Amino acid sequence: MSINSIHINAKLYLIFIIVSLAFSKLTYSKEFITLQSTTSTQNSGLYDYILPLFSQKYNIDVRVVAVGTGQAIKNAQNCDGDVLIVHSKDSEEQFVESGYGIYRQDLMYNDFIIIGPDDDPAKIYSSKNAFEAFQKIYNSKSTFSSRGDESGTHKAEIKLWNKIELETNKFRGNWYRELGLGMGATLNVAVQMDAYVLSDRATWLAFNNKREHKILFEGDKSLFNQYGIIPVSPKKCPTVKFNISEKFIYWMLSKEGQKNISSFKVNGHQLFFPN
Repeated sequence: MSINSIHINAKLYLIFIIVSLAFSKLTYSKEFITLQSTTSTQNSGLYDYILPLFSQKYNIDVRVVAVGTGQAIKNAQNCDGDVLIVHSKDSEEQFVESGYGIYRQDLMYNDFIIIGPDDDPAKIYSSKNAFEAFQKIYNSKSTFSSRGDESGTHKAEIKLWNKIELETNKFRGNWYRELGLGMGATLNVAVQMDAYVLSDRATWLAFNNKREHKILFEGDKSLFNQYGIIPVSPKKCPTVKFNISEKFIYWMLSKEGQKNISSFKVNGHQLFFPN
């Protein structure tokens, strides 16, 4: 190889390094916010659908931390997030009242459903309401899989047990299994154990391992599932990216954002309904 060829190759390599570093710097400097969120919105595929639309318009990335609602709120209280999207209104309002959230807005809703094996050993299919369905599960001691993770779904489930004056800490570990898992993983365990389980509708519709399980009870007003959106307060968390998070919240609540929420479907089914 000639000296000239070596010089040319060295120059090309140097140009390649400079361009790569410049591109890396541009990528690294792109603005982003951290979204603390419930697992149901992630498992359903909503974020894979809607967040690129926001990022494309504003050149802002949204990095999702998908955990149960209770953990998402704790993370935000530790200043590990800029925005919350969760679904336990009492906990959300407490978060705002304690000064960690600036305000709370209804974002979208769907509902909870009770899933179970096709043979329905507790005979909940004919129940008049969700409370009767849970009472039948208790009476028959049919296996029930609970998320057990302080998520919005878990909190909704506990409210149903409490309404019929039953405390899960008195019967956990036998037919009642607390798993401490996200919604998708809990559904997988329920299917394997032929167990009943409370699920949000979106995760169930997007779930691919249904086997012989199906929706056995739905439509009761006590199963309504509301999602809220909250900006984390810079007074409590000085490093929060409030100006950027406000752009995201404004867009999610705008006609454009709400239209995109309603247009997200899985197998022809709309999973979330904008407020």
